[in-house]
Amino acid sequence: MHIFRVTFINQGQVYQIHADGVRQGDLYGFVEISGLLFDEHTSVVIDPAEERLKGEFSGVSRFMVPMQAVIRIDEVERQGQNRILELDAVDSNVTPFPSPPYTPTKG
Repeated sequence: MHIFRVTFINQGQVYQIHADGVRQGDLYGFVEISGLLFDEHTSVVIDPAEERLKGEFSGVSRFMVPMQAVIRIDEVERQGQNRILELDAVDSNVTPFPSPPYTPTKG
């Protein structure tokens, strides 16, 4: 079984998730991610970021991420911890992709 660690930007935060399926999406310009993998907690300690991700992606069988939002996709040997990081962290080396040349206006 292949395990992928996908790092992408979502609403000003960096999401790092593990999945067993990553491919070019049916929608042009999107990466399709399926088969999300979450740790099964056997101890009393629970990671709030992973619980937040579980809640956010509950009932989701696959989802698409725009290619511009993807920072990195790695095939890894074993599943790691899913997490959410702040994009504006002081020691971050992640630079967001430039925004579109225009911003739609209201009305």
